[in-house]
Amino acid sequence: MVDVGAKAVTSRYARAGCSIVLGSELLCQLKEEGFQNKKGSILNTAILAGIMAAKQTSSLIPLCHPLPLDKCNVKIDPHDDHSLKVECECSTSSRTGVEMEALTGASVAALTVYDMCKGLNPAIEITSLQLEEKRGGKSDFSPTQTS
Repeated sequence: MVDVGAKAVTSRYARAGCSIVLGSELLCQLKEEGFQNKKGSILNTAILAGIMAAKQTSSLIPLCHPLPLDKCNVKIDPHDDHSLKVECECSTSSRTGVEMEALTGASVAALTVYDMCKGLNPAIEITSLQLEEKRGGKSDFSPTQTS
């Protein structure tokens, strides 16, 4: 692990997201059914899975520091007529950032939607997993800052 012991404790924030391409037919069906299926509430289950995963990031990613999360919020909303947008935002007061927690939360939430819907369409795609914003620490990041 990287030694962060000499770094100051500061407020850290990160937001990550991805898309779940379901196809217009499946998305329409899920909307009509209130995003429920035989396994239960698809969105509520995925949101809970994303939060739980973010809290366990250091157990999943080797050499990742364990962080006490002050906040973790996962949102899943229709993005267009064939996909959902997943966003996970995390914050902490720590010596290292929460990017990995936000990325882990978004990806596991998306994987949970896939798991709950794969029987209806095994061609579901999870795309564009990326860090969307980061604040605190040495530098801030947002997509408008990229070259």
